[in-house]
Amino acid sequence: MGRYLIGAGLLLLIAGALFILAEKLGIHVGRLPGDIRIEGKRGSFYFPIVTCLLISAVLTLVSWFFRSR
Repeated sequence: MGRYLIGAGLLLLIAGALFILAEKLGIHVGRLPGDIRIEGKRGSFYFPIVTCLLISAVLTLVSWFFRSR
């Protein structure tokens, strides 16, 4: 169990570093083209549909990689 927790921690560390690197390169994850943003006078609504699809695709590829081992 300890190895899985260490592995999960390392994956989160790498993911955080990738998010920081993407922001420095001008890629704003969470604000991609295609994300739905509606702003009104009394409030706003934001649904990151493209971001969700991108994260889902990446996690699917990672799970396929680890399943094939």
